[in-house]
Amino acid sequence: MARAISLVERRDPSVHQLEDLLRDLAREPGVVGFTGAPGTGKSTLVDGLVALLRKKELSVAVLATDPNSPFTGGAILGDRVRMQRHAMDPKVFIRSMGARGHLGGLSLATRESIRLLGAFGFDQVILETVGVGQSELEVAAVADTAVVVLTPNLGDGVQMIKAGILEIADIFVVNKADLDGHARVVTELRAMLNLASQAAGTAWKPPIVTTVASRNEGIEDLWGAVLAHRQHLEATGQAGAHAERRMKEETAEVAAELAREHARKALEEDPGLAAQLLKERAPYRTAREILNRRPIIGSEP
Repeated sequence: MARAISLVERRDPSVHQLEDLLRDLAREPGVVGFTGAPGTGKSTLVDGLVALLRKKELSVAVLATDPNSPFTGGAILGDRVRMQRHAMDPKVFIRSMGARGHLGGLSLATRESIRLLGAFGFDQVILETVGVGQSELEVAAVADTAVVVLTPNLGDGVQMIKAGILEIADIFVVNKADLDGHARVVTELRAMLNLASQAAGTAWKPPIVTTVASRNEGIEDLWGAVLAHRQHLEATGQAGAHAERRMKEETAEVAAELAREHARKALEEDPGLAAQLLKERAPYRTAREILNRRPIIGSEP
């Protein structure tokens, strides 16, 4: 599994052959995405949820995305340090993946890795994104259930609205509920959710779960909220629509990646094209010319 994800991250063409071989084994694991500002305790929450899922005899994989160094390209990979108690469990797979400059907080390889994890037989996949604020909205496009983690004293409610948090969250977790101010966060959040639901008229109203992840308090309630959201998706027919939308978005992302690599290769191999770009300073026109005169079909990322 680790080697397969390494191939995915390197965009190795052999991954496509591997996916074809595993197609008959493919199944959709449940995917929960955790997002929130740095310091909210996402990794500790995920660690507690993994322990709970193992007690329920479910196999679980964790994909934790870390920021890459802009100088060395390496990633911090700190989440594996926090989850050492699961390191020897054969039913737990933990992988830190570098974001590689991708602003969405999720690696480009995440979607393919989830598909591989399903083929390898994992029941649940947990995503944890880097805490980079507004750009973390992408987690809602990948996960079945998006969990937004907040803590007391992180800022006022206006900041949550500005970050688009109300729009992407399926579940809110107010972690570190043993700190002063957690009740105020819950009250303000509930008030904002009431206003948002009245304006949007949505059927699902995100629940607010309070936890103290360091003491494993509230983890069972959190998992119950995840299951309730999944049941809502199935009952309303949204589960199928979400799956279709994810496949379309992934296809568009792959097409964009192919086109990006194709354009870079064209500019490197054609000095005349590069000279034309520098002379005319018309990137849009040059890009159109590359796509029109050079077929991309058959190219590999």
